[in-house]
Amino acid sequence: MSVPFQSAAIIGAGLMGRLMAVTLAQAGCKVALYEAGSPEAEGAAARVAAAMLAPLAESAVAPVSVVRMGHYALSRWPELLAPLAQPVFFQREGTLVLWHRQDATEAARLERVLAHTGMQVPELAPMQTLDGVGIAALEPSLGQRFAKGLFLPGEGQLDNRALLASLLATLQANENVTLHWQSPHVPADFSPGTPGQPDWVIDCRGLGARPQWRALRGVRGEVIRVHAPEVTLRRPTRLVHPRYPLYIAPKPDHLFVIGATEIESDDMSPASVRSTLELLSAAYAVHSGFAEARIVEIATQCRPTLPDNLPAIRQPQPRVLQINGLYRHGFMIAPALLDAAMELLVHGHSTLAQGFGMDTTASDDA
Repeated sequence: MSVPFQSAAIIGAGLMGRLMAVTLAQAGCKVALYEAGSPEAEGAAARVAAAMLAPLAESAVAPVSVVRMGHYALSRWPELLAPLAQPVFFQREGTLVLWHRQDATEAARLERVLAHTGMQVPELAPMQTLDGVGIAALEPSLGQRFAKGLFLPGEGQLDNRALLASLLATLQANENVTLHWQSPHVPADFSPGTPGQPDWVIDCRGLGARPQWRALRGVRGEVIRVHAPEVTLRRPTRLVHPRYPLYIAPKPDHLFVIGATEIESDDMSPASVRSTLELLSAAYAVHSGFAEARIVEIATQCRPTLPDNLPAIRQPQPRVLQINGLYRHGFMIAPALLDAAMELLVHGHSTLAQGFGMDTTASDDA
């Protein structure tokens, strides 16, 4: 895709900022990327995420519009990954949903929700019910530990940190890109469209944009990374629980990302003992091999979230675009937001955004 302008300044080098920068640079645009932190993206929510691409599974907590964005992204991710400078782990082996017998009532409720989503979004691969034999066939290491489960075909995941690193390497190798680290900026620092200034300014700062997008709030998440050589899981596995929806996302080399907590707070302090014990205990209940796992990292981060928990793209003034509110679905919906933003930049409107019911008219108070 070519763009009808020559230069852009992008503020924020998290997931959306890097995707936008790579896409515009590949289109021949001169891109200046400004980031308040370092190249390691230590302040980005994307660094802590499990990067699961699970639109049907997420429909338990997400509306149909987000599910459709997630389904769209499943086929877009391979296209976005192909030209990058370094390979990125990506798979579509589906999602396994399990529960213990005492949580069968909650599992039945979830199954009804997923079935309803399947009727609303028929393009999704239909879920499959499993018995113990079916679960063992998909995940032999679990044996007959669980009597029943659900399988959601076609869902996937990727390696979030490998992706951030590959996007960075791609930007560093592109002569159209200049990178500015430890360089905090706001849109008002630029006068887009005037001589010596970028043609467009694109704000992808997440929670860093709260002074300019007052409705943003942080939703805290806590994630544990463990190295478990005794555990083999082929796909992301979710555990139904009446209080928290645990997930275990297997990454390369027996690294597992375990998470579930979601707290309405922008508190960035370390994880609590309670949540850490709950996450690790639940993981052990899925696979006893986690008992000998080594804890690599316990991380907390706050996801940028708007009042309706939906993403939005807005243009508060001419030649300034703001993308925000990815909430807990960042990797799952980022390609949809990227393509919608590109349509807005090229055509002045986005049929994709309209099809997803995405808000592109949010005001300063939204």
